[in-house]
Amino acid sequence: MECLPLSGVRVIDATAVVMSPYNYQWLADFSAEVIKVEAPQGDSTRQTGPSTEAGMVAIFMGFNRSKKSIVVDLKQADVFMHSMRPQKLPAVGLDPEQLRATYPRLVYAGLHGFDTSGPYGGQPGVLG
Repeated sequence: MECLPLSGVRVIDATAVVMSPYNYQWLADFSAEVIKVEAPQGDSTRQTGPSTEAGMVAIFMGFNRSKKSIVVDLKQADVFMHSMRPQKLPAVGLDPEQLRATYPRLVYAGLHGFDTSGPYGGQPGVLG
């Protein structure tokens, strides 16, 4: 049996669009169990470009291949990475301080378009 570098690692993917889902795809390629979490309306990339089935455009399908999509219990996660704007996190209980206080072994990473201290801090990063 082949043992790939991330075998046994469970990762929560609460990201959207391209940059972050692409990074998670690499983790899945190295055998991590990647679980994608989407808002009820789905990742906006589901609607970006042509498709033969609603919500299943090629770019979304490509960046999210090999991923599971389920309800997540953060107590079971090793890594939590997201691309949500920092000022939105406390209201939903996902800011780093709250999560680290409850789950001290959790690896937490926020992927943002702009540094929070710069002139565009808190603004969404956009394609184009």
